[in-house]
Amino acid sequence: MKTINREHLKNLTAREEARFLELHPKSGELFAQASKVMPGGVPMSWMAKWPGKYPIFVASANGARFTDVDGHEYIDFCLGDTGSMTGHSPAATVVAINEQLKIGITAMLPTADAVTVSNELARRFGLPFWQFTVSATDANRHVIRYSRLITGRSKIVVIDKCYHGSVDETFATLDSNGNTVVREGNLGAPVALDQTTRVVEFNDLAAMDAALAHGDVAAILMEPAMTNIGIVLPDDSYLDEVRKLATKYGTMLIIDETHTISVGPGGMTAMFNLKPDFLTIGKAIAGGIPTGTFGMTTEVADRIKAKVEREIIDTGGIGGTLAGNALSLAAMRATLTQVLTDAAFVDMKALGNRWCDGVDAAIKEFDLPWYCSRLGARGEYLFQATAPRTGAEAAAAGDFELEQYIHLRLLNDGFLLTPFHNMALMCPETTAAEVDAHTAAFRAICAELVSV
Repeated sequence: MKTINREHLKNLTAREEARFLELHPKSGELFAQASKVMPGGVPMSWMAKWPGKYPIFVASANGARFTDVDGHEYIDFCLGDTGSMTGHSPAATVVAINEQLKIGITAMLPTADAVTVSNELARRFGLPFWQFTVSATDANRHVIRYSRLITGRSKIVVIDKCYHGSVDETFATLDSNGNTVVREGNLGAPVALDQTTRVVEFNDLAAMDAALAHGDVAAILMEPAMTNIGIVLPDDSYLDEVRKLATKYGTMLIIDETHTISVGPGGMTAMFNLKPDFLTIGKAIAGGIPTGTFGMTTEVADRIKAKVEREIIDTGGIGGTLAGNALSLAAMRATLTQVLTDAAFVDMKALGNRWCDGVDAAIKEFDLPWYCSRLGARGEYLFQATAPRTGAEAAAAGDFELEQYIHLRLLNDGFLLTPFHNMALMCPETTAAEVDAHTAAFRAICAELVSV
């Protein structure tokens, strides 16, 4: 298989960096102004990871495309890292938002939409009871607290190289001796991570058994397929066996479907008939309005109710003033019932396969040691020849220098991928022509990379 000439790669990157500056002068001007009032010139620090001298500034977005302040239009396969999985500003959601804006945004009281949304979530995921938050991060925080409450245990088990939002317990990893340690890049951890967390590799049932056997684990928090380190799919029967282990040791199983909803309207929970105690999800279900939600079984709801006193229910660390607000629930109702419908997923998944087919064809044509993983409407390529089985393996298949070049070249050519890895997502507005345009652009990149 071909290897990448690193000097050639540096030259290609330098060319694209110069091209980026030529294409985006107005973004450069805004960035200069932004740098005077925001650290790094960005609203949130991770935005500095975008390729190029500075992030491009968005002027407008609609459907599967957006336009920057320099007037360039892009085909968007990032889609807000799933936050705009609906496409930007889906018509039905926008109508619902506008109607709700006229009659109230938040009042700390329920609306009828809360009932509609809860019923729809129950239909999709099979869990009967639901609560609402402002983000999936909050949903994960809350179910961890509930798990500790009802089990009387302190530890959480997470998967190595996982990501579940800014949840303190999840920023842990395994060192070379298999010990739980703080993950690289973790800022200001409140306590040593081995006090709150045990880490196991994905697809390692023996390690999961050993982690639970201590008898002090309140919950397992996991994605049914890893998505934030490169797509890592579960082995056959792995998820069922994790469920059995959780039951055996009296541990709550929390399934985070925030990204894995790409496989269908009920995510992998519905696809594989999973039986979590809690399910968390956010981002996509409100068409871009910040929100999150978590579902639970009847047994779990009863156990929580038995331990929560009404008099002090507002001081338990669960919820927030804007949780379950009327605006987000209106957006969820429209998004779930009119945008991310069962029928929409059929086309989205077909386009996901078409995108991956194009990537696979280019990898094969140019004999590159890369692999493309598939997850319904989502696809992602890694720089190794076979599918990864663990987060550590997927992390080792990363190549930051190569990723920065590919992302920058695609950006200059009019395509946006997720900045943290090489992931593409299809929305209901994505077209076959847009997918095929990416295939042509990706093939050209591969051809140029191996040209020396």
